[in-house]
Amino acid sequence: MGVPGWKNVYDLSSDQIEKLGEAEEMMESMKINQAEEILMSLLKDDEDCIPVLNILGHLHGRYLSDFELAIDFYDQVLLLEPDNSWARDERRRYRRYVTYD
Repeated sequence: MGVPGWKNVYDLSSDQIEKLGEAEEMMESMKINQAEEILMSLLKDDEDCIPVLNILGHLHGRYLSDFELAIDFYDQVLLLEPDNSWARDERRRYRRYVTYD
């Protein structure tokens, strides 16, 4: 297993890093169901894992066009880390496509 090209500020385990990489590769290969399965298993082990929540938001927004669920994942990130600019920007992007009654 290689070393990530980014700083591990969330103290992710080697297994978490490896599985996140697998999930991202699956997304790039359009194996969306497999990617989601990996991410949901990671989330089951740590429901407050910000990188997993961010990637799930990305998966649901970009690949599945489920903007409401993407927003929900980004909301969870922002509850845990209010200054997370990635989640805030992505949530803003997907809110444009959702109408609230």
